[in-house]
Amino acid sequence: QVQLVESGGGLVQPGGSLRLSCAASGSIFSIYAMGWYRQAPGKQRELVAAITSRGITNYADSVKGRFTISRDNAENTVYLQMNSLKPEDTAVYYCRAAWQARDYWGQGTQVTVSS
Repeated sequence: QVQLVESGGGLVQPGGSLRLSCAASGSIFSIYAMGWYRQAPGKQRELVAAITSRGITNYADSVKGRFTISRDNAENTVYLQMNSLKPEDTAVYYCRAAWQARDYWGQGTQVTVSS
């Protein structure tokens, strides 16, 4: 069992930055692939960025060059650095941990980009 707790969301102006954190507990964090997803009102949940247990990353086209995912296995934490934020980045951001048939989600953190 893995418990995931996101933090770092909030209100930011367009062009600003935020760093989201996802703290994991309850299992061997380093073996899990980790991902950040987001869901805007009226839209489906979508992948934002992911990082494998070996540190290989991939990003949605809409965030490439602006967002960076990273992980600290010693701290059991995955991060999402978000720069040059746009109003269309407004959503609830969720953390996900996956390994074989195991799949866990956090409760989400709200990110609002508005002037």
